[in-house]
Amino acid sequence: MPRILVADKLAEEGITALKSAGFEVDVKVGLKEEELAACIGGYCGVVCRSGIKVTSKVLENSGNLKCIARAGVGVDNIDCDAATEKGVLVLNTAEASTLSTAEHALALLLSLARKISQADSHVKSGQWKRAQFQGTQLAGKTLGVVGLGRIGRTVAVRAMAFEMTVIGFDPFFSAETALDGSVQMVRDFDDFLSRVDAITFHVPGGDETHHLLNRERLFSKCKPNLLVINDSRGTVIDEIALAEALKEGKVAGAAIDVFATEPPAKDHPLFALSNTVLTCHLGASTDEAQYAVAVSACEAMVAYISKGEIRGAVNAVGLKLDLPYNEAPFAELAQRIALVAGSLSDGGIKAITLRASGANTTKHISTLLRLASVAILAPHLEAPCNIINVEHRAARRGINLSCVVEPAPPHGLVGDIVGVRVDYQNGASRRVLGTVYADRMPRILRIDECEMDFVAHGSMVLLENLDLPGVISTVGSIFATANLNIADLVLSRQPALVDGVPMALIVVKLDSDPTADVMQQLAANKYIKAAHKLNLPPLPCPLSHPLR
Repeated sequence: MPRILVADKLAEEGITALKSAGFEVDVKVGLKEEELAACIGGYCGVVCRSGIKVTSKVLENSGNLKCIARAGVGVDNIDCDAATEKGVLVLNTAEASTLSTAEHALALLLSLARKISQADSHVKSGQWKRAQFQGTQLAGKTLGVVGLGRIGRTVAVRAMAFEMTVIGFDPFFSAETALDGSVQMVRDFDDFLSRVDAITFHVPGGDETHHLLNRERLFSKCKPNLLVINDSRGTVIDEIALAEALKEGKVAGAAIDVFATEPPAKDHPLFALSNTVLTCHLGASTDEAQYAVAVSACEAMVAYISKGEIRGAVNAVGLKLDLPYNEAPFAELAQRIALVAGSLSDGGIKAITLRASGANTTKHISTLLRLASVAILAPHLEAPCNIINVEHRAARRGINLSCVVEPAPPHGLVGDIVGVRVDYQNGASRRVLGTVYADRMPRILRIDECEMDFVAHGSMVLLENLDLPGVISTVGSIFATANLNIADLVLSRQPALVDGVPMALIVVKLDSDPTADVMQQLAANKYIKAAHKLNLPPLPCPLSHPLR
């Protein structure tokens, strides 16, 4: 029974989802780094919010850990690089809190524009001086949305309902406009700043967005009536410079929900200013959002551990293991032809290339590449290697992984074709091509230049031999003497001479594994240039999901 650690306070519906799936759940809130590090290896998964810190130290002995599910958007509290190194999938629930976060950003904007917070405190203190709380209306003003992801687009739609003009800035949004032409995209951030009356941030943290709104821009690029809204990450704005700009009237007001350090210091300079609205990271703090992120995180955890389905991946973007019925066999195929290709040489691996053609293979080519790479590399690595960390493992060893979408199948072949080529450090390279027919069986069609057709499973021996009379009978005699029954035999001639000698390839499928002595006899035979032993997994039944 998979064990799951819930390390932060979580809506009960999420815990129920885990238990209903047959998982054992431990709720341990408020664990310190040392405590979490001591126990995390005993769990298959961890569900957390922003309270617990999953650091590299915590993940040093990750043990059985397969997945960390963040009930929320930001993963600043999770060392994603360390998780990837350990082969641990990191998930978040970005969509679940979209509406609540967008509504909170607009609430901050309205509160700031109409001085709601200040007026509330004023009235509660027994005063009634209305003139000092004259605000500004939003209709007719220009709102700049930084980051046109889910939350940014949701804010933009609602801002337009207030009759605001909305413009956007997002280096990763290539179109000239967004939301069917309603939002103009501006490429230069300084130009963008000079045009907006209010700005709202909806971007991730990190180096690319660190102090995007900095001192120089606050003091020289912004309108003096600018209202600043930050509901994303505290590091996006230089908080000290913002406080100075507010104090000196360089910008009109700021509504901040997130800080660089949380909670902020008691003497934070923004606390002393009257033209601010400050909240304590409440973007997703609604009943509906808390229910949604908890259930989504736990359901994603169940889907990955139980079925290999990936939802909301942070460190495995583009991977998909829960392939449709007609595409799943190609995941099996990629792994099996990779196992064959990887067994044909003993040299160190320099590069792995996966090529694919056809509608059923090309749409998930990055997934096929990772599956194939794991199949080749995992047997040779001491540290665990899986689809999450295989690119990292390969890069650290100087192994290049690449995939190529082919416009048409290789010459002489038809349909959906997957090919894996392994280049070795000794200069050798081996290539295996395969496909899946209507029977959904993974078939190998070509090894290097040798044409063939066989289902890739079970115990087999691949022989590279001289194409001369008597070779097959010699091979049969060696197996018969060892009491090894031949289940199937496929042979193919090389289309060209090798060093002036005719060569062939024999694939012998056996009912049981050959011993080391049998392999030595084969390798010692003068007609056999190379003998390769291979044991592929049995075929899944039914064949519907990739190997995990």
